[in-house]
Amino acid sequence: MTRIRSNDPRPRFRTRPAAAITAALLALTACGGGTEGSSSPGGTTLSLAIQATPNSFDPAQINDGQAAYVWSALYDTLLYTDNKGELKPNAAESWTYSADGLALTLKLRPGMRFSSGAAVDAAAVKATMERTLTTPGPEQTLLRSVRAVETPAATTVVVRLKKRDSTLLSSLSMGAGVIGDPATMAGKGAVLNPVGSGPYVLDKATVTGSTYVLKRRDDYWNAKAYPFRTVTIKVIADPTAAFNALRAGQLNAGSVAPEYARQLTAAGFRTTLVKATAVADLILADRAGTVLEPLADPRVRRAVNMAFDRPKIAGQLLKGVARPTVQVFNPMGPAYDAALDRTYPFDPAAAKKLLAEAGYPNGFSVTMPGFVYTKTFEPTVTQALGTIGIKVKWTPVPAQNIFSAITSKKYPMFLFVDGISTTPREAGNNFSPSGYLNPFHSTDPELTELLERAESELDPTKAADAYRKVNTFVVEEAWNAPISFLGNNWATKGVEYLGNGTNVNSTIRAFGVSGRPE
Repeated sequence: MTRIRSNDPRPRFRTRPAAAITAALLALTACGGGTEGSSSPGGTTLSLAIQATPNSFDPAQINDGQAAYVWSALYDTLLYTDNKGELKPNAAESWTYSADGLALTLKLRPGMRFSSGAAVDAAAVKATMERTLTTPGPEQTLLRSVRAVETPAATTVVVRLKKRDSTLLSSLSMGAGVIGDPATMAGKGAVLNPVGSGPYVLDKATVTGSTYVLKRRDDYWNAKAYPFRTVTIKVIADPTAAFNALRAGQLNAGSVAPEYARQLTAAGFRTTLVKATAVADLILADRAGTVLEPLADPRVRRAVNMAFDRPKIAGQLLKGVARPTVQVFNPMGPAYDAALDRTYPFDPAAAKKLLAEAGYPNGFSVTMPGFVYTKTFEPTVTQALGTIGIKVKWTPVPAQNIFSAITSKKYPMFLFVDGISTTPREAGNNFSPSGYLNPFHSTDPELTELLERAESELDPTKAADAYRKVNTFVVEEAWNAPISFLGNNWATKGVEYLGNGTNVNSTIRAFGVSGRPE
């Protein structure tokens, strides 16, 4: 039997807010929504909607979910990921690693300015990074490998590392890579209206918690990359309201359910299907069997995987904007292996046989937390597991208690809908002992070695191979029971959605004026 150990290090912060993931699922099963926009002559205005108010614009407290539509317009990041998923220079015009991989040198663009007029320089990068390192918040653990930050010149930053870290560059293209103003970022004003290094500033028309109006800076070094003079981002929790506004012509971009995509196409909207934006995953968390003994046996975990008719679930329950899978890794990322999706065919009889071999011929009972986004799945999951003898009881959990419920170790299994991310983050969040989706801190000697090899490998080709081996291990050992990738239909009019699913970041650079090249 695979050896599963339990450790108890500090958990990581999650990277995507529950509201955003909830809305992604509701868009498949209800009336759509997720973004809002309003057209204007020449396509010079973009409006979007997010499902929850940004928690903060303090660089140490921002998160990489939908709030990034706002903060990524206010702050520059050192690097950025383009719409093809490729890492590109940004505030840092180049980067190089030392031969041993323990020093990252970033060369900044000269002449950059904060919205206050102050210089954006190496000292600002150092101050922001050091504050993030020492301040508890969503980005802190993403810099866990950083030992020191040095500034040998005004446009040169050297990041010294405790160990080689293949995740660092992607982190520097997101929240961990923002550049804050040292003079103001620790003040109260930074929470709501920061001095920014990015292409936009908050306009006085902004209503905190409701509407964020962004005005483009004419003095920004890369203003040509941002075709919209004004961007309005509204907080709209109800996907039906967002869809209705889109249909009424008040919006120029939005994500919608399949049935509404057809209506909008007839109304002159352009629709673009992104096949995977999230994954619905039954997480078999208690792999040591400390709360639910059967889960310690991989035969039981494999039986759970064989209980689901994934193609039927994707086609009927999720209305076709879904893709059956047994993997948690982005299907457009380097760790994904299409052949692995044949590992667990729908076979209740074989699943029952595995349970009997493991010593559970009559199955067992389990209590799982019911979240707002699991309601659609609950009857299907209950029925599928019940067919092989596993009796499920659901305990409702309020939205504000989702993560405390997950990390409480009260629930040995739970259904979770998680946004697609970069490969290193997906591996860390799900399978690292400190990952937030590994609340029992499960470890295995073979997996630990595979993860360490992947995380320390700076060569992209070798790293991809290492992460594929991680993926193969967790699928074959049935650490989780993923059900389906969830897709998304973007509807646009006067603007264009430029993404294809490879870039998982929430950024207004995923949109352009129709007919204008990216």
